[in-house]
Amino acid sequence: MLNRLLKALRSPVLRVGFLVLVVTLAVVYVVRDRAAIAQAWSRLDAVSVLLALVFSLANVALSGASWRSVLRDLGSPLPVGAAARVFFVGQLGRYIPGTVFQFVAQAELARDHGVPRRRTGSALAVALLVSLTTSSLLITAVLPFALHGRQISGWEWTGWLRWLTPLLLVLLVPGVLNPLLRVLLRLARQEPLEHRITWRGLLASAGWALASWGAVGGQVYVLAHAVGTDWDTGQLLALAVGGYSLAWMAGFLVVLAPAGAGARELVLGATIALATGSGGAAVVVLGSRVLLTVSDLLLAFAALAGHRAEVSAAAEREVHDHGSA
Repeated sequence: MLNRLLKALRSPVLRVGFLVLVVTLAVVYVVRDRAAIAQAWSRLDAVSVLLALVFSLANVALSGASWRSVLRDLGSPLPVGAAARVFFVGQLGRYIPGTVFQFVAQAELARDHGVPRRRTGSALAVALLVSLTTSSLLITAVLPFALHGRQISGWEWTGWLRWLTPLLLVLLVPGVLNPLLRVLLRLARQEPLEHRITWRGLLASAGWALASWGAVGGQVYVLAHAVGTDWDTGQLLALAVGGYSLAWMAGFLVVLAPAGAGARELVLGATIALATGSGGAAVVVLGSRVLLTVSDLLLAFAALAGHRAEVSAAAEREVHDHGSA
């Protein structure tokens, strides 16, 4: 069935259909809660919304840079424009329930640039593992700081992440990760990778991933500060970064939800409510979801527009060169 899906996505008609579907679903997630979003937006000023949007765009773009670092390490150093088209358009598949569509979409888009599917899939899997590991590190590092000195109960359960983080770090060691990828590819009846994951590629990917968490933490901080809180800057920022990292991990584990919808909002709301109250947290959660969805769409369309411009410019050069000859 997967092979049939991959073959079908080579059709230009079905590719357009896929894009229309994921954009429609992404818009639906916003329109569905339009009344609550409008009410939430009334509590935010324009400057805060604009600044939060900048942080949201940075978060998505930096996530793409993390993935591109892994793909380069595996032997496919795609130019920025091509990588943007593959990553930003392909990741819209997250809005379809189930994680397979993001893998399939990116694999087919990268194939247009000569990247084998197994390499694209492996790069996305490793980038997700890097995101999972860095988010776990941030949760265990900054959430205790955010909650320090405050009589807050009910968060003791996050202590199990102290055991998960070392396990994830071990999985990222090249001597462990490369054999694991070989086994997974063998189970998927795919040829082994031509290049091994290296520390250089992993550290570059992790650096971009940490920057992306910082950016989305900045988004949550700006929104939380706008709705009002008595927390100081340092603890609120730590709560925003650690809280969103925890929310993303929860959304990632709920694989059937489109883009982690539901689980992510629940955890983020519970976390930010510590600083803003439940009403303010609802505004932050809705604002964060809308801005990240808008960022996904803006960057995907920008990548498509850039690709079309490159194709048109190449066609014009070909006509010019033909005429000169």
